[in-house]
Amino acid sequence: MLEITGSFRFQGKPVRCREYGSGLVNRTYCVSCDSGAKYILQRVNREAFQDPPALMNNIDKIIRYLKPRARSPRETLSLVATVDEGIYARDEAGEFWRAYDYIADSICLERADGPAVFYESGLAYGRFLEMLSSFPLRELTETIPRFHDTVFRYERFKDTVRRDPLGRLREVREEIDFALSREPFAALFMELLRRGALPLRVTHNDTKLNNVLFDRRTRRALCVIDLDTVMPGLIMNDFGDAIRFGANSAAEDETDLSLVELDLELFRAFTGGFIESCGGQMTELERELLPAGVKMMTLECGVRFLTDYLEGDTYFQTEYPEHNRDRCRAQFALFRDLEKKEAEMVRIVRGKGT
Repeated sequence: MLEITGSFRFQGKPVRCREYGSGLVNRTYCVSCDSGAKYILQRVNREAFQDPPALMNNIDKIIRYLKPRARSPRETLSLVATVDEGIYARDEAGEFWRAYDYIADSICLERADGPAVFYESGLAYGRFLEMLSSFPLRELTETIPRFHDTVFRYERFKDTVRRDPLGRLREVREEIDFALSREPFAALFMELLRRGALPLRVTHNDTKLNNVLFDRRTRRALCVIDLDTVMPGLIMNDFGDAIRFGANSAAEDETDLSLVELDLELFRAFTGGFIESCGGQMTELERELLPAGVKMMTLECGVRFLTDYLEGDTYFQTEYPEHNRDRCRAQFALFRDLEKKEAEMVRIVRGKGT
């Protein structure tokens, strides 16, 4: 049993603590108590989040803002206080921990088992953005500075290529050439933002399907979770990352690249839910750029996986030495398919916007 459980105001005595979920960054556990109460316990990855107190202040502010706007208690997360009434605890090694109430009768899905579930996730993320539309941006810290600044991601990538710290460059020359060939596109959103053509909004910035909880029985979306990266961002990136992860016909680390493609039926379902719940918040340009957001997030994620592979897998958790390389290859295969299907994506978005 993790000793850190004694730092939180759990109802009852913890009797079971098991690893939970499939997150790539933080370490997550499910804690069961003799009272029947359950909690989600997480150790914050300090490599990814270098200012955990600021991160936790963000999360606390977001949850407090969402609570009175939620339609039910299960629509928002709830932090568990520490024994000294804090919002996080530290262990003897200096690691930061937090705990949430377990949302009863909920499930987390790695893959959409049909359009209905993906439509629900679109509703959830759109609703999340809509609820936060008036939240003051200035109150949020950038938990990962320049997180979706794809120009910055390329700068770091090219610097890593120049240094080749682990001598892995020769294994991924084709992937490097592909990334560099798409670099001009990577600057699109940052240039529009610089010119004032796009607004910064409070966005989730990690809109994977498994960051939405669903009702176990009805499969209706309940709650958006994993608030670590809620900070100022672009609405197209939230839309794009959800499609990148959830409408891919194959797994994020698929090694048979012939299986990797955009599922247009799932794209249509998510787009319908997303625009239905937050379409009124979007400008005409934001709506028009939603398909470009899918391409941008796929390209950015591929570059991030490739950079992490070259740097020695310091950010994303891996299951084998070539895992980040394989993830990168799958993202770039998806990007190629997105280029082929971009016109159809545009037609779907325009149709949902009328």
